Amino acid sequence: MTMWGTFLKPMHPEGYRFLAVFALVTLILFWLWEPLGWLGVGLTVWCYYFFRDPRRHVPLGEGLVVSPADGVVSLIEPAVPPAELGMGPEALTRVSVFMSVFNCHVNRAPVAGRVLAVAYRPGKFLNASLDKASEDNERNGLCLELADGRRLAVVQIAGLVARRILCWTRMGQSLRTGERFGLIRFGSRLDVYLPEGVSPLVAVGQAMVAGETVIADLGRVGPPRPAREE
Repeated sequence: MTMWGTFLKPMHPEGYRFLAVFALVTLILFWLWEPLGWLGVGLTVWCYYFFRDPRRHVPLGEGLVVSPADGVVSLIEPAVPPAELGMGPEALTRVSVFMSVFNCHVNRAPVAGRVLAVAYRPGKFLNASLDKASEDNERNGLCLELADGRRLAVVQIAGLVARRILCWTRMGQSLRTGERFGLIRFGSRLDVYLPEGVSPLVAVGQAMVAGETVIADLGRVGPPRPAREE
């Protein structure tokens, strides 16, 4: 990778119009008062980086579950998947990845599978790092049927700043591990509900890279992997 490639990343088309608005406002601010214009430049650069869509190196291996989002693991706990996904009333292990406004917000499929359900539910806009955000906030969920018949859910959750969940995946579609399936604008969270008996290989506070960080192995049997902070 070149030095330019380190800083200049592809941009998702969803961000073009926002970047144009930020750039126009920046020109107006320069016309009004130069110091304000430089503030606009900083915000325009932030807008570009928010909508960045870098290529990722998805690990190959049957049964690997990867993170659906960039960010930090904020919660790992048993929870019942959203009722609208039809996955039953039993609690499954939920891994929550919180995305700040500085993370890449393109969402990727955690595992290969066929989309059994896509369900949107309007709601509140609480801080996405809170546990109750899974129940109360606006959300959009996907139920994926895996090759062995098991099911896994991934849920996009709007946050305090987020006001728009995008999902371009449809019921019946087959997704590859790490394939882009949606985007959330301006800070949010992704929940992954692992199949029964599958333990996470990540810990709360661990940094995640969408499409690359392995959060679970469907073929592994055993307790969650321990971690320490240094």
